[in-house]
Amino acid sequence: MTDLAHVAAQRLSRYQRTSYAVWELTLACNLACGHCGSRAGKARPNELSTAEALDLVKQLADAGITEVTLIGGEAYLRRDWLDIAAAITKAGLLCTMTTGGLGLSRTTVQRMLDAGIARASVSVDGLEAVHDRQRGVTGSFSAALKTLGHFKAVGLPSSANSQLNRLSLPQLPALYDVLREAGITSWQVAMTVPMGNAVEQRTWLLQPAEFDAAFSVLARVARRAQREGIKVMAGNNVGYYGPHERLLRGHGRPGANVFWQGCGAGMDGLGIEADGTIKGCPSLPTSAYSGGSIRDATLKTILERPALRFNEGAGSDAGVAHLWGRCGQCQYKTLCRGGCSWTAHVFFGRRGNNPYCHHRALTLAKEGLRERVVLETPAAGQPFDHGVLRSIEEPLDAPWPADDTLHFTQADWPAGWELHA
Repeated sequence: MTDLAHVAAQRLSRYQRTSYAVWELTLACNLACGHCGSRAGKARPNELSTAEALDLVKQLADAGITEVTLIGGEAYLRRDWLDIAAAITKAGLLCTMTTGGLGLSRTTVQRMLDAGIARASVSVDGLEAVHDRQRGVTGSFSAALKTLGHFKAVGLPSSANSQLNRLSLPQLPALYDVLREAGITSWQVAMTVPMGNAVEQRTWLLQPAEFDAAFSVLARVARRAQREGIKVMAGNNVGYYGPHERLLRGHGRPGANVFWQGCGAGMDGLGIEADGTIKGCPSLPTSAYSGGSIRDATLKTILERPALRFNEGAGSDAGVAHLWGRCGQCQYKTLCRGGCSWTAHVFFGRRGNNPYCHHRALTLAKEGLRERVVLETPAAGQPFDHGVLRSIEEPLDAPWPADDTLHFTQADWPAGWELHA
């Protein structure tokens, strides 16, 4: 067994299957995000009843889940959301929450704390104009910061999460300054990908050829954050195997194996949709990755179905059988297994070939090439849908298309940042 295969096999042996769940309580939302993968807005017509939700809490505990993150849509638009949060806490599970923060009062935040919610994260995707543009509601940036202030005032530990794209990346250093002053202790970043509404906002998305510049900015911000005691956590589609991998994946932790070690969908995590549909990861397209609904089978039964077990086989030939294209030829394929399954699938309609990879962009550049992705098949307009894109490899100095003008080359560095290089 190769060294990389051995590391992959060790990771598999350490899994406590489905230890972490992300639960979409409702698809109702009071924002109108241009990059929303679930196309949230209106509640699903058949969302779980209170009784069904409370029964699911018991099933989550029985299945070995240790942490549940409540999301939407916007979770607090569901009338019984705090009852569900309290039940999660009472069952001995850690309850956390991710919110857009629009309209949360200090009184409600105190009720969150009283219900046992242990940590909350607010989505902030740039400074005011850029955030409000992406989130589709004027005033949503100031509301998000106000909510962070409420969390700080009542003593609820808080973090932020941000989308990385051509609109937000130039403002990343200034946004870090704002979030640090707001009192966050951690900051999760993830790449915007062509899913849901974002399929229609493709000029916002980074092209793979822009990754080296993007990661240089992110690494510089992460190094400063680390010195100042704030963890910058790379989302599952941020990476892989570039010069900043250990910094971004390890957020300050020492250790030889602090780097991407393959998709864990269905193994150490799962996603729950508001109608009870179970997936291996909350971001995965429903049609291709649903294991069924808790209305039709128990959670333990669903967890044994193939749709929740597609990542098994890490460290073996079976673990890389799905790889194709550049990922099928990569030196890291046994360990990486194509990076984030969700990201690969929403680009090309199947997992196993991921254009959002720092190592891949650097390898192409050494060959005098860059990768560009273009839409071939539009999305249908349903929650968690996607189109199908095509990868083009072209010379590094090839002209960009005339209608693609939002190229990312560097960030806007505020005064004083030169002191923190």
